Amino acid sequence: MSDDHTRVQEFFTARAADWDRRFPDDGPAYAAAVAELGLREGARVLDAGCGTGRALPPLRAAVGPSGTVLGADLTPAMLREATRAGRGHDGTLLLTDVSALPLRSGSLDAVFAAGLIAHLPHPAENLRELARVVRPGGVLALFHPIGRAALAARQGRSITPDDLRAEQNLRPLLTGSGWRMTSYVDEDARFLALAVRAG
Repeated sequence: MSDDHTRVQEFFTARAADWDRRFPDDGPAYAAAVAELGLREGARVLDAGCGTGRALPPLRAAVGPSGTVLGADLTPAMLREATRAGRGHDGTLLLTDVSALPLRSGSLDAVFAAGLIAHLPHPAENLRELARVVRPGGVLALFHPIGRAALAARQGRSITPDDLRAEQNLRPLLTGSGWRMTSYVDEDARFLALAVRAG
């Protein structure tokens, strides 16, 4: 396991048991972001970096009983919390790295990724891997339940020009990774960038 993976696992393992209690009011923001994916009954979707699985219930509601919902995370403690919260009933939980997904190319209709991009050790490569598993025309949602400025304030830091989520940085990153950005919102109440799989 790389040092990057170890750091991510250590960070989230230490916070897993308390994660949902720290952010109890995020449910409506997750549901609204999932709705913007435009998923249909029977669709196949991955929650990449699913953590405690807060997106799994709205994803299941969107694709219905005939759809496929997968939740992938690198940290066993987060997946245990997802199971403890009963969210494993809404999707199949996978202990895996999003940089090497055990999925066939083009097998998904969409990827939902909440808070993931800041934790990717190699964003361009990792976004290419997400593009690999999505069919052409499929959708990617990069989401955070609060905007960049609000998140920076919560963490006691300032937004810098090299912030990966800034539109001027994110758009070319997505383009170079097989995606075409179709929508970008950065407000206090949420961050949401939508992209379509090119090709």
